[in-house]
Amino acid sequence: MGRVSTPAEGTAQSIPGWRHLYSGKVRDLYASEDPADTRILVVASDRVSAFDFVLSPGIPEKGALLTRLSRWWFAQLDVPNHLADGEIPDAVADRAMLAQSLEMLPVECVVRGYLTGSGWAEYQESGTVCGIPLPEGLQNGDRLPEPLFTPAYKAPMGEHDENITYAQTVELVGAERAAELRDTSLEIYARAAALAEERGLILADTKFEFGTDADGTLRLADEVLTSDSSRYWDAEAWRTGTTPTERMASFDKQIVRDWLAANWDKQGEPPVLPDEIVERTADRYRELLDRLGA
Repeated sequence: MGRVSTPAEGTAQSIPGWRHLYSGKVRDLYASEDPADTRILVVASDRVSAFDFVLSPGIPEKGALLTRLSRWWFAQLDVPNHLADGEIPDAVADRAMLAQSLEMLPVECVVRGYLTGSGWAEYQESGTVCGIPLPEGLQNGDRLPEPLFTPAYKAPMGEHDENITYAQTVELVGAERAAELRDTSLEIYARAAALAEERGLILADTKFEFGTDADGTLRLADEVLTSDSSRYWDAEAWRTGTTPTERMASFDKQIVRDWLAANWDKQGEPPVLPDEIVERTADRYRELLDRLGA
């Protein structure tokens, strides 16, 4: 089967037997044309986004690579998930997952094991991460005393997610479900971080999404522990690097973000990505899968 091009922003390919439901920045969702079939087809495109824009061109094979990585991680984790049995249409076989239809919870479950990104920025200002006090003297990229569960509210489409407290999580989903989200997220992170460490990688942080099935069982959904939802670093570079850039070079689209930050003032439409940036980004996605053995 030849490589199938993925749809541009605002479009979706036609898949026999499936009805297009929704297109996000990266993924397209389809429902079966059989009303008795409640499964959802989740198709990962090659689209890449940064600073809330879908960029051009996409990253070759990105959808297939991230789907492969999600499937691999689902197989490593002893946690109920959204995967459903059945044949995936040939046209999207390498980039799609069949999923149960779930009632998605409005909480994005972020786990941070290291001080970086927005957490580092907040720590410099107030000594906290998402309002959680941390010891003094930590540096950018340092390992946290223990992993932190820092949930966010999943905002409606077109709006930014908002960091929330654990108490607000309880208000949204109830005390029992909030505790289950926290404990399950921390357990998955611990398992994944240990497995990554065995392969010379650091899982700095990640985010999970969960939903409940008809029986009320909590299930891990969406993508899991991919380069788009997680920050991975090379463990040796983290130990020996002399600058934050050397220590925390991630296996994701950071190359794209850095190029945009240097070449775009965030006014109007973003520029077209150069071939070199596209190729280097694709190489980083592939390298992570090779390192993990996925």
